[in-house]
Amino acid sequence: MQLSKHDLAQLDELALASLTPEQLQALSLKLLADLKLAHERLEQNPRNSSRPPSSLAPWERVGQHADNEADNESESPAAAEEDPEARDAADGTGETPASEKPADTEASPPPAPPAKAGAGGGDSPRRRPGQQPGAPGHGRQQRLVVDHVVDHHPAHCARCGSVLAAEGSARCVHAHLVIDLRASDPGRNALEVIQIKHAYHEQDCACGHRTRAEPGHTPGDASWGVALSERHLVGPRLAILICALALRLRLSRRRIQEFLADWLGVDVSVATINQCVHETARAVEPVVQEQLLAELRADELVHADETSWFEGAQLLWLWVFTSATTTVFSIGRRSQAVLISVLGELFSGWLMSDGYWAYRDYDNRLRCLAHVVRKARGLEESLDRQARHVGQQLRACLEQVMQAVYAAREGPPPNALRQQHAEQLQALWRLCLAHVDAEHEKTRALARELLNDWDTFWVVLDHPELPLTNNTAERALRHWVIARRIGCGTRNAQGSRTVALLASVIETCRQRNHSPWGYLPEVLRERRQGQPAPLLPAAA
Repeated sequence: MQLSKHDLAQLDELALASLTPEQLQALSLKLLADLKLAHERLEQNPRNSSRPPSSLAPWERVGQHADNEADNESESPAAAEEDPEARDAADGTGETPASEKPADTEASPPPAPPAKAGAGGGDSPRRRPGQQPGAPGHGRQQRLVVDHVVDHHPAHCARCGSVLAAEGSARCVHAHLVIDLRASDPGRNALEVIQIKHAYHEQDCACGHRTRAEPGHTPGDASWGVALSERHLVGPRLAILICALALRLRLSRRRIQEFLADWLGVDVSVATINQCVHETARAVEPVVQEQLLAELRADELVHADETSWFEGAQLLWLWVFTSATTTVFSIGRRSQAVLISVLGELFSGWLMSDGYWAYRDYDNRLRCLAHVVRKARGLEESLDRQARHVGQQLRACLEQVMQAVYAAREGPPPNALRQQHAEQLQALWRLCLAHVDAEHEKTRALARELLNDWDTFWVVLDHPELPLTNNTAERALRHWVIARRIGCGTRNAQGSRTVALLASVIETCRQRNHSPWGYLPEVLRERRQGQPAPLLPAAA
């Protein structure tokens, strides 16, 4: 660059008017060279430079996704083999690969191989994730020692309702194996893998009817592609360990498979691992929908924020709503419908948010002053002289207001804060009105933002106990933003639903000083038996 930021800050219309034609032409050549170089830098992307894919803006990634898929398909066979593993980092996988179904699942004939492109040319069908149609499958090969057997007998006759004795004519009709973790003794932390054989018996009744014990299950749900049943290869504790590795430690399905094999000596397929995560999410859905949402809507203060999230090639948004003891996540479009589905239409508490228009339907709103301070600081660092002046005045006013609020929390002020800062606010109002049509884009946008939400910025002057920033919501999003960058979002709607439900329960348990890994196995165990999910404990 031929002209530095210091040089550009001194150039304006008056400075250009004072130059001779020769000087103006020489300056124009410098500006032209700098402009071309700046455009070349702006057009750099992961395909034409060393920039990482994560550097793309969310709206750029949607357009790049199809191109990247096409590039991956045209690579060498070795690269094609690595591609499914990279996709396993996503939290929601698509269809269950035929070669990785659990051993207790009924086998089905493989689908016909896809038709190849015709001789006349044309693109071949895009390779779908996971096991390809027509590829040979395999069953479970690992054989573990059975630690103990659990016998299940029918308690009552299915016909007449008579009580059935466990002894007598009982005979085992079917059984299945469950791999789980043994509950550690008090004072001893250990992960010990056990295999339990569940045997189900049939028993005769005096009325002549034969009643058979069956594994517990929750009735099917068309909106979920996984079942909740006791007839599952993975027990509750091991399933929750898988959830912890996937959601808290951000491991891909392949890395979880490797961890279980290397450290616990358990071989399970990627499909089974994915099934455990999704099944747990379905198990906790009533906890989120019936308990956490009700508690959130009854809270006096809720922080809300949203960030981009990818579901395949579709750009969605990860929303967070958090109070002192409850956090709820949701993945959907950036629309008012998500707000209503979480907070409802009659939410009467204080809502701390950013400037998104959908929040304006709620009366008791707060705006994050830290966001505006950062924007004002950006104007101060601008090359536009007028923008720098506006940024300096705005930041000085905001910092004075924030310091006054902090002081009021230490002790009651001599006069009401709004009265103390009345002149400053009037001057700031006039400043925003004067720049509502400013030529500088960011100055104009910030002036309009302040005027549109004017009252929401100064609520803290009347209620100093309320927060000044939305840092609570931003901290709640931080872990999941890192997970998004590692796993590139989710693959389908069920994967997004899984992340939102489990993240809600995990974060709420942490807020209430309860371990989610002690609560979630109980939920999964009860729901597999067809029982209601236990309530999440209150804050300790």
